[in-house]
Amino acid sequence: MAKYVFSFRVPSAYAPDAGTPAEWRAWFAGLGPALVDVGNAVTGYASLGEVGGTGSRMVAYSVVSAEDMDTALALAKDCPVLRVGGGVEVGPVMEAAAS
Repeated sequence: MAKYVFSFRVPSAYAPDAGTPAEWRAWFAGLGPALVDVGNAVTGYASLGEVGGTGSRMVAYSVVSAEDMDTALALAKDCPVLRVGGGVEVGPVMEAAAS
């Protein structure tokens, strides 16, 4: 199985509501053993170069295990961030060779 990073992005003006933490916990629980690293929230950010549009900001990341990109995308399809107009960037992790 390969590892994939999920980078969660929300609209720039997004603010979570009282139910947001429970919604995320439920979604993470639903990922089951595919969730390798729940990740962390991002409390601030800066960017260099081209980054997925100026109307959004990164808020968190997670790492999952999936057979392929299609499977990783299927895992991301019910992410709570999608319900608030945000998005999930999905990318395979290229593990560095041990030296």
